[in-house]
Amino acid sequence: MAGILADRAIRALWDEGRLKAEKPLDHDQIQPASLDLRLGAKAFRVRASFLPGPSKRVSDKLSRLSLHVVDLTEGAVLETGCVYIVPLLETIDLPQHLSASTNPKSSTGRLDIFTRVITDYAQEFDQIAPGYCGQLYLEISPKTFPIIVRRGSRLSQIRFREGQSLLREDEMLSLHLAETLVAAESPVISGSSIALSIDLMGSGADGLVGYRGKRHSAVIDVDVKAAHDIYDFWEPIYSRGRNELILDPDEFYILVSREAVHVPPLYAAEMVPFDPLVGEFRVHYAGFFDPGFGHVEAGGAGARAVLEVRSHDVPFILDHGQIIGRLVYEHMREKPEALYGTGLGSNYQAQGLKLSKHFRAQD
Repeated sequence: MAGILADRAIRALWDEGRLKAEKPLDHDQIQPASLDLRLGAKAFRVRASFLPGPSKRVSDKLSRLSLHVVDLTEGAVLETGCVYIVPLLETIDLPQHLSASTNPKSSTGRLDIFTRVITDYAQEFDQIAPGYCGQLYLEISPKTFPIIVRRGSRLSQIRFREGQSLLREDEMLSLHLAETLVAAESPVISGSSIALSIDLMGSGADGLVGYRGKRHSAVIDVDVKAAHDIYDFWEPIYSRGRNELILDPDEFYILVSREAVHVPPLYAAEMVPFDPLVGEFRVHYAGFFDPGFGHVEAGGAGARAVLEVRSHDVPFILDHGQIIGRLVYEHMREKPEALYGTGLGSNYQAQGLKLSKHFRAQD
């Protein structure tokens, strides 16, 4: 049966030895439709990002491009503007009927940490071919804030899929009519995707519409929750009645969708990069939305999508209601045992505009 593997099937991969690691899985490492990936003990600072190509292993390139090795055993700082390659604790041995893809975790994207997974012989990032057997590596490049990571830190996640799992356009339309995938008056559905637009009217009496990351900040420990004051790292942005925002080139913004998003239990979703032909900006990170996100039974009515946005080359004006991203939906192979939500301690269920879990809530 085609579809995304749910938590039960991911656990079976571990039990069968298809998924291995240097240490047992963490109790909360398996998500409803994905597995968190953990950093190993060493980070290789490299001169530049790379792909190994069809005839080489990642280690072949590391031997030539590595500048020095950072020990992550007790934790270490990864600096902004640098590129690091970290062998992950997990290795995989995929059967021929399964492929996989990877993405940054939500908190990783909201900290502007650029990550992507590389495999031996890879010709593209974040895609793992059927039958792949071997080591996984994570490329890490902090963009706005320096970060502290350690062996076992979780910055990325992997999804396993069998066959063609994307919904057809007619399936998308039928599912939206039945389940309201995106709370829009006139949803824009194209192929397997549905559009999201930007909210620039703001929330609350002050009209808060988002945040812009401050440069030259202190260090953020990726494994510690609620440890930092928002205003040490972020500049709040208010609408002031204009309902528009000028994106400054190469600045990092946290914004939010105008529409609430819903991912029913038998489906998974993913944010896809915005078409650059529509404007010189992009939703910086693609991201996974697990089954149950925004689902009423999982405590998620009204969950909106938080968007990590960056403009390139020139300033760009965003207007309230402008399309800024798309969600693609895929079939699950089965319903997960646990849905994304309060029962799993999920950080972003029922969210509006929300920074990552590393910052203290403001009164």
